Amino acid sequence: MTATETHALQDEIRALARERDAVILAHNYQVPEVQDVADYVGDSLGLSRQAAATEAGTIVFCGVHFMAETAAILSPEKTVLLPDLRAGCSLAASIDAGQLRAWKAEHPGAIVVSYVNTTAEVKAESDYCCTSGNARAVIEAIPVEREILFLPDMYLGLWLERVTGRKLTIWLGECHVHAGIRPADIERWHRDAPDAELLVHPECGCASQAMAFGDERTKILSTEGMVDFARRSPKERFLVATETGILHRLEQEVPGKRFEPVREDAVCRFMKTITLEKVRDALRHRQFEITVEPGLAARARAAIDRMVAIG
Repeated sequence: MTATETHALQDEIRALARERDAVILAHNYQVPEVQDVADYVGDSLGLSRQAAATEAGTIVFCGVHFMAETAAILSPEKTVLLPDLRAGCSLAASIDAGQLRAWKAEHPGAIVVSYVNTTAEVKAESDYCCTSGNARAVIEAIPVEREILFLPDMYLGLWLERVTGRKLTIWLGECHVHAGIRPADIERWHRDAPDAELLVHPECGCASQAMAFGDERTKILSTEGMVDFARRSPKERFLVATETGILHRLEQEVPGKRFEPVREDAVCRFMKTITLEKVRDALRHRQFEITVEPGLAARARAAIDRMVAIG
């Protein structure tokens, strides 16, 4: 598609959104042209909060399935559309509600903390949700004598053990993209780019290793944290260890600085299923609507609300 064709399609999408009373939300890992047509770009929970705050009756969620579900949980009165039903998540798929119930039965009395990258059914079986940005605060708010079942990302769990000093019982799930960013990648860049700061997502297989360097160059941050840090930092060069889609947002919001991926192949195939054509078709035909049964949504929302109450 030429630049002229892309701009024409983006204009068509914006016009359709106005006609349909819709807001377009795009995750940081979406392709650049989808990010550029969105009303808001951000992380999964931040976008769901935007969905809850908007006055628009329809939300087109350019992300993956669990994100659209979370928006539907927080905005039950609105229509939530996911442009491609194939946009799943390897991390969310690593545990289902039945597995979690069985795990809980093996650990009676334990507190369940679920990463927001989970299905509505798993959230409904949880005591707390968390994001990569507030997971530490959630863990530290739980009494030290209580056992914590943390799911589903083992690398985020291992990082939390390190920064909180707590022993967690961790589900062995992973994001296929972040798990592919290994300690050797960080070691190479740490050696070869002494002028750069390393921005590392805590889901990465290298997160705990990155902390071992113990210097001020390495920052373990959520995607929103990366944007905020790069904006405030006096440094001009940053190496980014997360899905490569974040580079577009960083370049747009922090112009004049240099951002490089630690791994060029850190690409989520699920995020990339959504295209401008699919966003247009979602608006044209009001497809594909994501709903959550009210009772299930109420239970899932309780875990989110407990997280929010921590601050």
